[in-house]
Amino acid sequence: MDPYFTAKWLHILSSTVLFGTGMGTAFQMVWAWRTGRVETIHSVSSGVVVADWVFTTPAGLFQPASGLWLIWLQGYSLLEPWLIVTYGAYILAFICWAPVVHLQIRIRNMAATALANNTPLPDDAHRAFRLWFILGWPAFIALTGVFWLMVSKPDLWG
Repeated sequence: MDPYFTAKWLHILSSTVLFGTGMGTAFQMVWAWRTGRVETIHSVSSGVVVADWVFTTPAGLFQPASGLWLIWLQGYSLLEPWLIVTYGAYILAFICWAPVVHLQIRIRNMAATALANNTPLPDDAHRAFRLWFILGWPAFIALTGVFWLMVSKPDLWG
């Protein structure tokens, strides 16, 4: 099998898993939160945490590796302007995602405690959700930009 085809296919597949899981879990979390039901929020946030570890994390780690593989196979310089912007956007997405994972775990744990004690979610859970929601936007925009850069490979400067 052609190494370039293999690398490109794996890169596209893992980017689909990364982006798709991110969009799917974000939708589910927002939808669950809208119910206001502690049981639903606990159940969905538990699934979101698992999905991040099972799907998002491996895909997020594989993306740079397969990207470097493609760069090498195609003979691009690591310092191509569109690649430099891509690195920055990917790092921004990661900087937003890392605390989001922590927030999801906190939300899940607070929902579990509220569920066990038959109490409403604490204010801290609502603050954590708002921050989680806010951090999702720059990550989404950054990854959307990465897709555009990968497809268009624009001549940005130089």
